[in-house]
Amino acid sequence: MSSDEVARAFARSFAGPHGATALAHLRTITIDRRLGPEASEALLRFVEGQRALVATIEALIARGRG
Repeated sequence: MSSDEVARAFARSFAGPHGATALAHLRTITIDRRLGPEASEALLRFVEGQRALVATIEALIARGRG
């Protein structure tokens, strides 16, 4: 499977109102999440990994729509 096929699959998967709702939820619990000063280094690394995954999904969707 080519990377263009994967990008188009992500674009199709997140198309429409249900996909937009799911993607908005992923953004809320990852990219928009703020941790306090008491957060451990392990938690910071974990959340950053989640953010990177959501950012990758968003980039694939954008590429698949383009």
